Amino acid sequence: MNIIKARNDVYKAFALMAGILFTGCCLAMPAGTDIVVVKSRTNEAVDTSENASPHQFQTVNQAVAYVESQAQQQGKIWTIFVKEGTYRERVVIALDNLRIVGESRDATTIVFSRYAGQKVSDGSEEKWGTRRTATVEIVGNNVTIENITITNDFDYPGNEVKAKDDPTRLSGTQAVALKTDVNSDRTYLNNVALWGYQDTLYLKGDRALIEGGIIAGHIDFIFGEGTAFFDGVTILSRARFSDGDAEGLTGYITAPSTHLQRPYGFTFHNCKLEREDGVPDMSVALGRPWHPTTSFSDGRYANPYAVGKATFINTYMSGHITQARWTTMGGTIPSGEKRPFSPHTEARFSEYQSHGEGAHDRATTPAMESHFLDANAAAFYTKEAVLRGWKPDTTMYNIK
Repeated sequence: MNIIKARNDVYKAFALMAGILFTGCCLAMPAGTDIVVVKSRTNEAVDTSENASPHQFQTVNQAVAYVESQAQQQGKIWTIFVKEGTYRERVVIALDNLRIVGESRDATTIVFSRYAGQKVSDGSEEKWGTRRTATVEIVGNNVTIENITITNDFDYPGNEVKAKDDPTRLSGTQAVALKTDVNSDRTYLNNVALWGYQDTLYLKGDRALIEGGIIAGHIDFIFGEGTAFFDGVTILSRARFSDGDAEGLTGYITAPSTHLQRPYGFTFHNCKLEREDGVPDMSVALGRPWHPTTSFSDGRYANPYAVGKATFINTYMSGHITQARWTTMGGTIPSGEKRPFSPHTEARFSEYQSHGEGAHDRATTPAMESHFLDANAAAFYTKEAVLRGWKPDTTMYNIK
């Protein structure tokens, strides 16, 4: 089948609200679903054939704005189909019931560069802060992103190699690839690649399901207060050009700030903890407790109710994972002093049936015994329990 015929078949099937075949992707669409197509090449001819999609744009933001401008019917789902290409833009999804799907994950990229310490505009002293750096930010409910790479390409390595007294060396180097907003719920990431360095994935919203794909970074690169289930995800620790912290650690996979009342934080199931070349053995911790500085009636200090939770179930761990497993994270207490928060008493960290070179057990790490679950305790960490019964409607939408 040649490419032109394949594309025509795609649009014809959309019009019929049935399945389509597009360069090896099978996309099933339910009745009541509308399609928007994004093309990266401005010189690509607009398809004006009888069966073409009537909604064709050249940026993801244009497509999102178009969908947002339409009167959204109750339960109606829009799909933005993003063709291969690189889309340099920051995308905020502030609407419900939206699917964004790429033509192919590794060749369809949304990329932006913004870091926390960057000034909002020339002449302004206001800085973006971590919360406003995400390349893609999800504010709405029931949002699916599939088969796409999302990158924050702030040059962390280039900045890190500069001397500390170099006046061009930047501070505030947190740079988020994807963020779920505190008001979001039912986020589904399927076969998505998230690339960054410090603070790659910021989960503030309620339930999120991440299946397959890659999450890459090094410092606290999966963090936040949200509830998320990671199923079959490759977690890639990236190399650094420093000697690490006082414990010799070059990275921390998680930094959860789960509220004490939430029974689940980040649950990793059947995942793989891998590393780039240059990441030393036993140099990366599974996580550390983040107690965000919060305003209270008696001042601003580390939130004592943020008792982070992260659990690894049946996860492969390469040799870069430290035998100590978990580590401390500093914060300011009400007196104004700074102190480290313990991963043993001020967080909820655990694992079960870890395997691989970086896996250890009660016998080899007796000091961490309380962090190892038995079979009965591990049985509580099911996808259904963590997500409180929510399941993405993958019968209506599926790529193979």
